[in-house]
Amino acid sequence: MSAPALHPELLAFDQDLRQRFGTLCGVDEAGRGPLAGPVCAAAVVLPEGYLPAGLNDSKKLTEKRRELLFDEIRENAVAYSVQLVDNEIIDDINILNATMQAMAQAIAGLGVPVELALIDGNRCPPADLPCQAVVQGDARSASIAAASILAKVTRDRLMLEYDQLFPGYGFARHKGYPTKAHYQALTQLGVTPIHRLTFLKKWKGRSQ
Repeated sequence: MSAPALHPELLAFDQDLRQRFGTLCGVDEAGRGPLAGPVCAAAVVLPEGYLPAGLNDSKKLTEKRRELLFDEIRENAVAYSVQLVDNEIIDDINILNATMQAMAQAIAGLGVPVELALIDGNRCPPADLPCQAVVQGDARSASIAAASILAKVTRDRLMLEYDQLFPGYGFARHKGYPTKAHYQALTQLGVTPIHRLTFLKKWKGRSQ
């Protein structure tokens, strides 16, 4: 693996806001699009001036790099919180509301005073502190990038466990996302308890 790149612009984005508002956390989610499994949200408070080598949007990193950063971030963070909202709640309140719920729970779970929450995307969850939405925030903010890694790695690891519980669906490969192989497995094996039924309404095999 080549030496990880530094992205000081991510740190500079946070430093500017930290000087104006005080302590901040980054918040991101993983798993809005899959047909199965929970949506996961993470909130992270990084030490001022801390920038792990290679930190970037989790989607731009290799799985190995994400795993390394996952451990480093957890060891060095001032605080972090990772929350899951399962498929039954997603079906009950829809994926947007479930994502907002997971983010709100992640912020509440930090256990340290925070003056500003930076939220990846264009919408903020209900929270007891000021929030700022940052479009493509995982590529702009070190704190959001760190949260994106914690959320994605946590969810990916859970889907590996589900791959053992529900063999044949390919959860270890596609992590529950809608792939051709996933739909073929649904047709052959049926729906599992972790599938989001509202996401399968247009699937032709839904009634089987």
